[in-house]
Amino acid sequence: MAQAQKKRTVIARSDSNEAIQREKTGLPRRSGAPPRNDASVLSHVNTPADLKTFSDEELHTLAQELRRATIEAVSQTGGHLGAGLGVVELTLAIHTVFNTPEDRLIWDVGHQCYPHKILTGRKDRIHTLRQPGGLSGFTKRAESAYDPFGAGHSSTSISAGLGMSVAADLANDPKNVIAVIGDGAMSAGMAYEAMNNAGAHKNRLIVILNDNEMSIAPPVGAMSKYLTKLVSSKSYIGAREAGKKLMNVMPPPIRHAAKRAEESARTHLGSGSLFEEMGFYYIGPIDGHDLNQLLPVLRNVRDSRHNGPILIHALTQKGKGYGPAENAADKMHGVKKFDLLTGEQAKSPASAPSYTAVFARQLIAEARNDDKILAITAAMPDGTGLDKFANEFPDRTFDVGIAEQHAVTFAAGLAAEGFKPFVAIYSTFLQRAYDQVIHDVAIQNLPVRFMIDRAGLVGADGATHAGSFDIAYLGCIPNMTLMAPSDAAELEKMVTFAAHYDNGPLALRYPRGEAIAAIATDDSPVELGKGRIVYSTNPALMSSPRPAQQAQTAGIQKSPKDNTTAILSYGTRLEESLKAAKQLEEKGHTVTIADARFAKPLDENLIRTLCTDHRTLITIEEGSTGGFGSFVLDFLANNDLMADLKVRTLTLPDTFQDHNDPTKQYEEAGLVAENIMKNVKEK
Repeated sequence: MAQAQKKRTVIARSDSNEAIQREKTGLPRRSGAPPRNDASVLSHVNTPADLKTFSDEELHTLAQELRRATIEAVSQTGGHLGAGLGVVELTLAIHTVFNTPEDRLIWDVGHQCYPHKILTGRKDRIHTLRQPGGLSGFTKRAESAYDPFGAGHSSTSISAGLGMSVAADLANDPKNVIAVIGDGAMSAGMAYEAMNNAGAHKNRLIVILNDNEMSIAPPVGAMSKYLTKLVSSKSYIGAREAGKKLMNVMPPPIRHAAKRAEESARTHLGSGSLFEEMGFYYIGPIDGHDLNQLLPVLRNVRDSRHNGPILIHALTQKGKGYGPAENAADKMHGVKKFDLLTGEQAKSPASAPSYTAVFARQLIAEARNDDKILAITAAMPDGTGLDKFANEFPDRTFDVGIAEQHAVTFAAGLAAEGFKPFVAIYSTFLQRAYDQVIHDVAIQNLPVRFMIDRAGLVGADGATHAGSFDIAYLGCIPNMTLMAPSDAAELEKMVTFAAHYDNGPLALRYPRGEAIAAIATDDSPVELGKGRIVYSTNPALMSSPRPAQQAQTAGIQKSPKDNTTAILSYGTRLEESLKAAKQLEEKGHTVTIADARFAKPLDENLIRTLCTDHRTLITIEEGSTGGFGSFVLDFLANNDLMADLKVRTLTLPDTFQDHNDPTKQYEEAGLVAENIMKNVKEK
């Protein structure tokens, strides 16, 4: 036993230049007692049950090794780093004290769960994070029993935790439910809705506020630590509940004075009063990096069996323990692969600007000439490019926090007063504000401009962030205009169009990643509801589409043997469409490629021309079924244009695709040139 414990004791070394560099960066030193190949504490951890065999001193050592393992893994794969480093001790303490997975542990957002994955049977796969076939970058129910609730978006943990707590009560199951929320997630209204409901239910629920940005009130030395341990103890909680019953029979002046005195002492000058008013028993603030505080507090809470929700306020530091992260403005929140010793991230080869950057640049250009243009983001200024807009127009940029519903209605209020709000938001985040889009914007026909980033598949972030549904869920809303560029030049023109469009709400979607400069030269401005033909083996079609009355009768004489195909692309699949056209021509097909530009309103004249002059019509989009292709089918069916026409709609598959390289994802989805070819050849 003594020898085994000796193997798990870490002796710090700094016997090389690497050790000196590690000290400079704050990277935890390499661990292991001499000789060099002695086992670390972490090597003895296969499941959280193993943690219960360690002393508190060994847990301190394990925290350093866990931090190091997290840093090393993310340095090789990229991903979310800062948030995970901030909860190393908290993760370790929770799994040591509670009996997971029987006790439910829910991580809000999930991007801080890497240390959790290492401790829960996945350490041997941690270097596959966000890689094809590897571990998800978020919690995922299908991946492990230790992930009882999946999350990629924020502020869902308390709601889910309350549901699990109520379920446990209904099943007469005494399990604990722990929800860890923070890293900005408390700025969303859903968290407070859940807390309000939890306070009313009085079910046992433990919420840990991972406060890594701003303390509601700082701890005040040794006395604060002592009081925090005291008020979390079983004896104190029991005495407090008894005291409440006693106070209820006291005269009002005495009852109110006692309540105020107790709250003041326990919540450190009012830091927990908000949570108390919502029905939570508040404990804190405590140092979220001090196991000497975390372990006894969590043990006290576990053993108290307090009948109602408890909130533990833990102060943490994002990026804790890794110098480059601690010194970075964003605490290395989301990173590419990086050098372990310096923190320097791998530089991508010189490439074209992203669609996000193109949007931001053009919006800035428009705003210089129009002081009515305003920009709104829901806690994603960097991801949406609005950080650049804010640098030039700080008074015209509004970051509302993780509050997408508020962002949309806030924009509606601005639009109602004659301003031109641009709401730059990820496709999946806009889903959270769907009622506001309909009720507050569309019904009132207010000119709010939705700039929808991350439209389509997003690679390593996987299904939770894939912008699959916005065409379908926005296209069914009256008054809404839908646009999508095929390349960077088109995006610039569409931003300009949006800046001058005041006839109602408008949504402009564009994908993540590098922007193609220009697929087809076209200097003409974007016109409402007008697409364009960008390529055709029939020279006559390269001019503007013919009027509807001509398109109904004009065209080539078709027969079942005619190899004539039109491909109507909405968005950035235009490049793949052109690749397919070249291959089809080599096989003797006559091909026309059109860029729809608009999904709503449709360019009906363009569609009539395509279906009149071709035997096969293929639509392609980076969205789910029910979107652009469905709109086209409705138009064709309602106008009797399908009698002698074969129509195929290429969309994202009816499944949630796992994380992968975006190119591979689109191949899996069947939205590349090869799939277009198959749809033509099989007809």
